[in-house]
Amino acid sequence: MKAQFWSFDVIFAMIIFSFAIIILAYVWFSVNNQLSLTSSSGTEIIQVQANRLGQQLLSPGNPSNWETQINISNPATWNNIVSIGIGVGNNTDVLSQEKVMALSAMTANYISYQSTKQLLGISYDYYVSIKGNGFNIPIGFKPNTNNATDINILNEPVIIGNESAVMQVYVWTNTSFGIG
Repeated sequence: MKAQFWSFDVIFAMIIFSFAIIILAYVWFSVNNQLSLTSSSGTEIIQVQANRLGQQLLSPGNPSNWETQINISNPATWNNIVSIGIGVGNNTDVLSQEKVMALSAMTANYISYQSTKQLLGISYDYYVSIKGNGFNIPIGFKPNTNNATDINILNEPVIIGNESAVMQVYVWTNTSFGIG
């Protein structure tokens, strides 16, 4: 009779232990799937924002002469700008030197850089490099000096000052997509 009592205890303990393992495995796989979905959707969003930023930069902006209507060193004067673009016209790859220099100056410090993100319509950080024969114009904050964890790069051939160049648009983040 003592052996029967012991075997019921073991069977009952095995059932509880198995049930606990099944619940733990379910929770583990559920959390793991949520983290990977969050990460992949974050990566897709950063890609979409890189493409949108490239298109936005090639536009003239709104108003099209925004660079003449602002004080570059005073973000409070930027309220009249609806969107920033550095192109000379719609659907063209020609950039305005004045707009490029204005945007570059607008990103000189962290506070004004944050304001330009809103005017460009993106939520992630960005960096733009316009490279040509003998020149490199940086705009924004470099991802490699800010510990970027995810970067999406878009390359666009452009013309600036009658010279061919490449505009590299980096959209990046230094936070994890899976957490937070």
